[in-house]
Amino acid sequence: MTGRIGHAPKGLSRIQERNRSRIIEGGLAEFSRFGYSGTTIEKIAVATGMSKSNLLYYFSSKAAIYEAVLAHILDVWLAPLRGLDPEKDPATELAAYIHQKIKMSAELPEASRLFANEVLQGAPRIQRVMEEDLKSLVDEKSEVIRHWIRAGKLEAIDPVQLIFTIWAMTQHYADFQTQIQILTGKTLDDPDFRQEAETTVTRLILRGCGLELKDGTGQGDAL
Repeated sequence: MTGRIGHAPKGLSRIQERNRSRIIEGGLAEFSRFGYSGTTIEKIAVATGMSKSNLLYYFSSKAAIYEAVLAHILDVWLAPLRGLDPEKDPATELAAYIHQKIKMSAELPEASRLFANEVLQGAPRIQRVMEEDLKSLVDEKSEVIRHWIRAGKLEAIDPVQLIFTIWAMTQHYADFQTQIQILTGKTLDDPDFRQEAETTVTRLILRGCGLELKDGTGQGDAL
């Protein structure tokens, strides 16, 4: 799978692609701050520095922008999963995947929460993408995990449940950031807390799979 979720339509010029990206970024900021009902075309236009008519040249409605924003979020969040390589060491690959997921929870928490809210509502505006692109990618990467299991490199474990667990453990830091801050006084903006979170999640996942992180990965000492 090449990752076509949220990609711009073919045939756009560089300027058109750049403007489309500006609208998606501005839409993400506004939808994250005000929600779908509280966001208007006018607010997105101001956030992007574009006129309303120019914005509507690229997207026909607020709903179209919202769907593009959600598709873009999903595309970005799934990028690390696409990188799982069946020919590489599973401990190193899973540790790298967890590292990227924690990094994204630290740097893109608003995007994660916006997408989570959409899913909690039944994913009405992105269900097709989830049914087709998301499912296809999860099926593909589940086969990577099965390959490791068949090769005796990983304990027998349900691949989809493993992926779900990694998602839950890493994205929790974005989706429940307020709760974490209330309980600990910290967020992933704190480098030490972020490293502690990554180390803990990595240890739990790898040991649950019967793995130990090998030296030379940059995180071995922490585990």
